[in-house]
Amino acid sequence: MPLKAKVRDACKPFLPRGDEIRYAFPAASTDFAGERAASSIGGINFLVVVTDRRIVVIACSYWRRYKPSSVWEVYPRSTRLGPVDIHPSFGPTISFGGLALEIDEEYVSVVRAADLEVEGDLPADPLPDL
Repeated sequence: MPLKAKVRDACKPFLPRGDEIRYAFPAASTDFAGERAASSIGGINFLVVVTDRRIVVIACSYWRRYKPSSVWEVYPRSTRLGPVDIHPSFGPTISFGGLALEIDEEYVSVVRAADLEVEGDLPADPLPDL
């Protein structure tokens, strides 16, 4: 399920002026084994926003998963988010830039699409006139 427009709009003040949101999805910090981390970033909820120019990881309010509070890190758009590690006991996780994040299964296709866009492997639009 795509993030609601309200959540995407709440992310815009944390993005550089002129950046266009291409993909956005929620994630939670994990350790590399796929369990919630007990480290200094353990249990933090994030919104990962992929723009046309960069990837912005936004930390969210502790109590509200979809309320952005600060920019955690910014990565170049050439950064790959995957591969997605799907473990039968934990759920999907991704690791990039020193972060290990757990994502909901419904956002696996979003991560894969973002990575395909970086590689230039997206298929042509079958209905470009719509």
